[in-house]
Amino acid sequence: MPRGNASQSKVHYQGKDEDFVIMVDDIKAVQDWKNDRSIPLAQVVSGFKIFVTHKHGAQNAYDAASKQTLENEFGTYNEDECMIKILEGGTLQETEAGERQGTKNETMGPRQAH
Repeated sequence: MPRGNASQSKVHYQGKDEDFVIMVDDIKAVQDWKNDRSIPLAQVVSGFKIFVTHKHGAQNAYDAASKQTLENEFGTYNEDECMIKILEGGTLQETEAGERQGTKNETMGPRQAH
């Protein structure tokens, strides 16, 4: 049975000096939030963490955004305000994680030569 094939939704924001990414619960939650700002951010984002990609796009490794990086790009280091700007100006992306195949337990029975 394949494991690990859940979808992952995120918002990618291309800034002047850095690319920013935040993880979201799903694309519909972001679209609903854009139409109704009374929806709390906690019901939209998967975690209150902003990532930078060092201008390598949205598909590479992420590092946590520093307060200085946020201040330089958005004029504030308040993460809630920065997330709102990223949600407003970013592009929604949904990716399907690949299946993980392989043996599940190497210690089960005589599967290996002794």
